[in-house]
Amino acid sequence: MDRRSSAPDTYEVYALRYAHMPRQRSDNFLGGDPHDAPMPMDFFVWLLRSPTRCILVDTGFNAETARVRQRELLCCPIDGLAALNVEPQDISDVILTHLHYDHAGNLDKLPHARFHIQDAEVEYATGRCMCHGAMRHAYSVEDVVELVRSVYQERVVFHDGDGDAAPGIRLLRIGGHTKGLQAVQVHTARGWIVLASDASHFYENMEAGRPFPIVHSVADMLQGYARLHAAADTPDHIVPGHDPRVLEIYPRLAGTDIDIVQLHLPPTKAKAGP
Repeated sequence: MDRRSSAPDTYEVYALRYAHMPRQRSDNFLGGDPHDAPMPMDFFVWLLRSPTRCILVDTGFNAETARVRQRELLCCPIDGLAALNVEPQDISDVILTHLHYDHAGNLDKLPHARFHIQDAEVEYATGRCMCHGAMRHAYSVEDVVELVRSVYQERVVFHDGDGDAAPGIRLLRIGGHTKGLQAVQVHTARGWIVLASDASHFYENMEAGRPFPIVHSVADMLQGYARLHAAADTPDHIVPGHDPRVLEIYPRLAGTDIDIVQLHLPPTKAKAGP
């Protein structure tokens, strides 16, 4: 059955930039890149809001993590929700696309939320792969432990593959970047959009078929690009996880010093080429 044939809820979707870091093109593609040019990375969380729900996709990192990893923290992503008139206690559910440090911190700041995660991601983040420094580098043990505490508090919703998080919100098990990475398909006024998260860090990763170098399965990552396109109404309905161009393409939210764009509105600018 095509779930999109039913009458789903409709959401506003906001991308909130909370951090930034400089990078080179060679840092962002498996096998490097012959062009030695800047290709910086932005860090986002995403708010999904309907008349009855406030759902957060990912939770960012905190000031201590920014200090240790030498990232430029622009604002606390949870405090930043106030720019959207949303308080931490208003968040009923959090979709964790995966458990890397920049997507799964600050769980302690959301006292009433349930956390949606793939079985495979928790198994990966707590299993034997974490015995290897290269595999665990992008994880923060404190974030993982905080999620485990939430399991014991009965605040974690486990998913095994694709599934619904709420009416109008579907989880897509992608894998690739991590064993249990999930993207998020959301129904909006302009159609079904897909928050790729780290299934594609930048537009160029998926458009050129060039994987990001932090990867659990190259095959799953490449196949994931096709899944993103199949789930979105058009290529312009796919939003990558870290591309600064997202802030240039979508309408900005007025009246705030925080960089927030409105993904439920049509793009105001075409994507430039790679």
